[in-house]
Amino acid sequence: MSDLLADDPEWADVVPIRQYENVNPIAPIFYSEEYKDATDYFRGVVKTGEMSPRVLKLTERIIRMNPAHYTAWQHRYKTLIALKADLEEELRLMDDIAKQYLKTYQVWHHRRLLLTAINSVDVAVLELEFLRDVLDVDTKNYHTWSYRQWILAHFNNETRLWARERAYVEELLDADVRNNSAWHHRFFVVFSSGVRLGDEDRDQVLRRELSFAKEKIALAPNNPSAWNYLRGVLEFTNTPFETLSSFVEPYTASQPPAPTDEVVDLDNPLPSAEAELPCVAALEFMADVYEKQGGDATAKAVEIWKSLANERDVMRKKYWEYRIREALQST
Repeated sequence: MSDLLADDPEWADVVPIRQYENVNPIAPIFYSEEYKDATDYFRGVVKTGEMSPRVLKLTERIIRMNPAHYTAWQHRYKTLIALKADLEEELRLMDDIAKQYLKTYQVWHHRRLLLTAINSVDVAVLELEFLRDVLDVDTKNYHTWSYRQWILAHFNNETRLWARERAYVEELLDADVRNNSAWHHRFFVVFSSGVRLGDEDRDQVLRRELSFAKEKIALAPNNPSAWNYLRGVLEFTNTPFETLSSFVEPYTASQPPAPTDEVVDLDNPLPSAEAELPCVAALEFMADVYEKQGGDATAKAVEIWKSLANERDVMRKKYWEYRIREALQST
């Protein structure tokens, strides 16, 4: 038995519209017969403006064959609204599609439209839990993280949404300290989205975040995500880089410091005995400190940039040479 709509009596009243192609297309797309059939009938119902239960079935059929078909998604949403359909049921129907096609933007835009229409914090809470499952599949998917941040900012409920985010990020970073998406989300939660409940003392927040970043750097010194976070915190709070020189300098040495009987400085954790040193990010950090100091310190910055260009970070050789030229021209 045929699965084509052309052979289905339910669709006998719809005039299918074939996709226009030139007489001799240069690069014709070889769609399957099922896809051509479904989209032909879809163009037919779009032309007449039909919004009905069978249109929902049709758009789902197309989306499952091509989840990036944005016109099918849009017409599906318009039909759901016109029919006053259960939008929470629609979310659940689309769960498996979201997990299967994580990197398809249209999947997440559709969910965003649904949540906007539902306008419920209760549903937003459930959606964050769903996103936990999705991020377990791919912890670094841009579309998923962007959607999560939209939910937080749009509904902006401190106790039911925001309150759990920092702890959630720490779970992810405990599992993978190099998860740049999780680092970015932490910055979004702590700094970029306003002041969270309990974080009103911004000096205390600064100390907490610097301590957190230092601990993670000590754990994996050559992790650029943690260094970028550290820099972001300093720049956002207008804290001079040189205030962290005592922490960073041990990471610029060629060997980890030898064990001593001296009291451990908990504010400035040292690299472990297994650390690969010197750390490129630490060298870059100290060069920026010296450049900012100016005067005789500029020569120290230039020496670091030379070592990066010629030995430690040859991949960015042209960039370090540019930094050297700029520094020397300004002296």
